Amino acid sequence: MGSIASSRPRRILLPSLLLASACSGIRMEDIQTPRPLPDRSCLVVGFLGGRDAWDDETKGVRKLALELHRLGFFAETFENRSREVALELVRQAGSGRLVLYGQSFGGAAVVSFARELEELAIPVDLTVQIDSVGRDDGTLPANVRNAANLYQTDGWFLDGENPIRASDPSRTRILGNWRFDYSRPPGSEISLADVPWWKLAFRIPHAKMDRDPEVWDLTRRLLEAACAGAEVGGIKPERGQSPRP
Repeated sequence: MGSIASSRPRRILLPSLLLASACSGIRMEDIQTPRPLPDRSCLVVGFLGGRDAWDDETKGVRKLALELHRLGFFAETFENRSREVALELVRQAGSGRLVLYGQSFGGAAVVSFARELEELAIPVDLTVQIDSVGRDDGTLPANVRNAANLYQTDGWFLDGENPIRASDPSRTRILGNWRFDYSRPPGSEISLADVPWWKLAFRIPHAKMDRDPEVWDLTRRLLEAACAGAEVGGIKPERGQSPRP
């Protein structure tokens, strides 16, 4: 699983963190995407991490969605606890391409959401997990066609799921498990000067990954290609380590 730590005692914090984030979030009336979508459209669904609000423009998931909006894509973001609202959007949007991405607890939400969609026989063209942290977020269901995993292992407390696997390799292609390094330049030089210290405790590399422009450039390229129905297998990071098979 995406680990908060490698030892069992620290993982008991997961439920309390999730409960702490149980407050009001996005509603259907907040969503701008037309329902149903035009024929042959692509819907991009992003999940934020921790207790981040769905519209927090300081977070990479939301920043990317807004960039995709400007490029003409249908993209919406959700708190990781708001999967029921995301599911209603997918139902109302109708058939078409569907891609999912998420960071931290949002990465784990991607996998949980894909499993919910599998029960409804809804295919997912691509999932992208970014430093995914949560329970049972390492195995992708068979309704996912392509999956990518971006992670780091430099934190004292938080490191991302690795590697991800396919429950049915004949149906799901793992594009790569790419490790990003924040122990040395250029990763170590990413600034967190505007982030309060209490938000960085034990998770500086995790926070740097959310600010890493290459992480989000790679995610954008993967999402754009999947939405276009293009080949995604050749898309790789410039700095991330070579993908594991």
